[in-house]
Amino acid sequence: MTIKKLLISNRGEIASRIIKSAHDMGITCVAIYTEADKNTPYVREAEQSFKLSDSYLNAKEILEIAKKNNVDAIHPGYGFLSENANFANNVKKAGIIWIGPSANAIKKMGDKLTAKEIAIKANVPTLPMTSDPKKANSIGYPILVKAAAGGGGKGMRIVEKAKDLKESIKAAEREAEGGFGDKRVFLERYIKRSRHIEIQILGDSFGNIVHLGERECSIQRRHQKIVEESPSPMVDEEMREKMGDAAIKLASKLKYESAGTVEFLVDEKTKEFWFLEVNTRLQVEHPVTEEVTGIDLVKEQLRIASGEELGYEQIDIDFY
Repeated sequence: MTIKKLLISNRGEIASRIIKSAHDMGITCVAIYTEADKNTPYVREAEQSFKLSDSYLNAKEILEIAKKNNVDAIHPGYGFLSENANFANNVKKAGIIWIGPSANAIKKMGDKLTAKEIAIKANVPTLPMTSDPKKANSIGYPILVKAAAGGGGKGMRIVEKAKDLKESIKAAEREAEGGFGDKRVFLERYIKRSRHIEIQILGDSFGNIVHLGERECSIQRRHQKIVEESPSPMVDEEMREKMGDAAIKLASKLKYESAGTVEFLVDEKTKEFWFLEVNTRLQVEHPVTEEVTGIDLVKEQLRIASGEELGYEQIDIDFY
C-alpha cells in the first residue's frame, strides 16, 4: 500500500507540518482551504490545493475532492475530523488509506465510559467511578462530575459535599448536552493535588506497540494545556516504565494502530496514577516528543498506514 498522493484534511500549522514530512518521503500533497486561508503558506506548499464551499467539517466534500483527484490517503491532522469515526470509516470504504487508528478504536475511546471499561479489562489503573448518583458515597468526596462524551472541561463539576451533588449533575448534563449533544455524565473520585501526564504511543498492523515516553501537561488554564514538557520533573525511570507498560496494555487491548496518546492522572504525594482517556490522533504537542526521541511521528504514521512494521522495539528508543 504505497502512498504517493496525500490529502491533508486540515489547515494552517499542522497542514504545513504534515506536508514537510510527506515531502521528505517523496509524497505529493493535496491541500484544502476556505476563502480566509487562500493565501496561507500551507496552500502554496502543497502541489495541489482545492477550495471548500464552506468549512473544514464538510466531510462529504473533502472525500469527493480526494476521490476526484486520485488521492491514496487522507491525514486528518488534529481537531476538525481527526476523531470522527464516521469520517474514518467512510474514507476506508472509499478505498482510501486513513492515516490514524481504526474507526472502531476512535469510537470506543471517544466515549469516556467505554474507555474506562476497556482500561479496567486491560488491568490498567482507573479511579473509582459510577454512573449512579446513589452510589456516590462509595467513591467518597470530593467527587468530579464528568461528561461521558467530549472534553476540554465542558460538562465537568467538582463536588465537595453530598448536598451539592444533584444540582452539579444537572448543570454538567446541561453543559454536556449543549457542547456534545450527549447529556450523559458519570462520577469519579477527585484528586486535589495531581499531575496530568500523557504517554505517546505508536502501534502498527502487526501488533507491535511502543511508547515514546511522557509529556507533562499539568500547567493548564480552564482545563486547556498551556505548557508541555518532557521528561516530566516527577517521573523517574521506574515510573516511566510502569506508565508506559499501562499505556501499551491498553493499546494492545484496542489493537491500536498509528500514533496516539494515553493520558493519566498522577497523585503528587503517592505517585499513584490512573487512566484518564486516549487521544486517538496526532496531538498539537507532538513535537515535544519528537525533540526528545528524534522520531518523526508523522513519518511513522505514514509508514504504519502503508503497512510497514515499526522496525524497532521499546529497548531501541532513547530519551535525551
